[in-house]
Amino acid sequence: MSNISLEKASLDDAEKLTELMKKTFDEEAKKWLSPHENIVDYNIQPPGYSSVEMTKYMIEELDYYRVQYNEELVGGIIVTITGKAFGRIDRIFIAPEYQGRGMGSKVIQLIEEEFPQVRTWDLETSSRQVTNHYFYKKMGYETTLETEDEYCFIKRKEEPATNGKAVVNKDLSNSQYENNNMKNTECYQVNLEGSSFCNSSLMNAQFSNCNLSSSSFQNINLRHSLYADLNLSNSKFRLVTLGGVSFMDTDLGDAGHPISFERCDLQGTKIKNSTLRNVEINNSDLTGMRIDGIPVEELLEAYYQVKNKKPD
Repeated sequence: MSNISLEKASLDDAEKLTELMKKTFDEEAKKWLSPHENIVDYNIQPPGYSSVEMTKYMIEELDYYRVQYNEELVGGIIVTITGKAFGRIDRIFIAPEYQGRGMGSKVIQLIEEEFPQVRTWDLETSSRQVTNHYFYKKMGYETTLETEDEYCFIKRKEEPATNGKAVVNKDLSNSQYENNNMKNTECYQVNLEGSSFCNSSLMNAQFSNCNLSSSSFQNINLRHSLYADLNLSNSKFRLVTLGGVSFMDTDLGDAGHPISFERCDLQGTKIKNSTLRNVEINNSDLTGMRIDGIPVEELLEAYYQVKNKKPD
């Protein structure tokens, strides 16, 4: 399969890649999910897999590669590289009509060659996609977790870290670090439960595939940060400055719990191409607010004139 190659995807590829991903994952759903059970499996049909906007986000923020076969686009692979030594295969897809030709194996080989410094690769797949389990094991991956819904895999290179400073399989519980220089430190599969960070610089830090449940962030400078592909259901934001913040391609999750804004200054806010059914605005300053170009103040004035008009 020497005529297979990887090319960095661009925003011009977004629609075609989305179409191809949707076609591939929908075909997988037909193969592994019963139409009578109404099962949702996000490893088979990942969140946003049919969204062009999600594809654009991944092209801009992750390492997204086109899979080319004889100059034809036949698939894609998306990876997250954390630090220098750790990589995660987020998604890989080959068009159904090209599967079974060894392309997936070649793509895995090419992506590992693209990032030779990565010593550890991991990925997840559905427990239902048993052919994937055999495929990843053939590619040198080992199973680290098996649940009813998901299988997790990892592949480690045998070579040690090039800088000779790797600390592996050590119990450092209850340690304290004060006034230390730990720039460019990398952590993978590290248990930091209950840890605390105070008066420390975390500039340009990267967090991916981490569990931050029940964490608290107070008095934090998060300017110019990126928040994308997050599940913030039932979270609370209090005393937060949101100047210049953009919320795009956001929904209320499966439960559909509504967002609540109270005692907030939202001057100049714009809401476009959004669903605002059953939204309620009470006891708020609506000066200058417009809906479809019509001043809300005029709409309310007209409404109350009609409501208060005495019958002839």
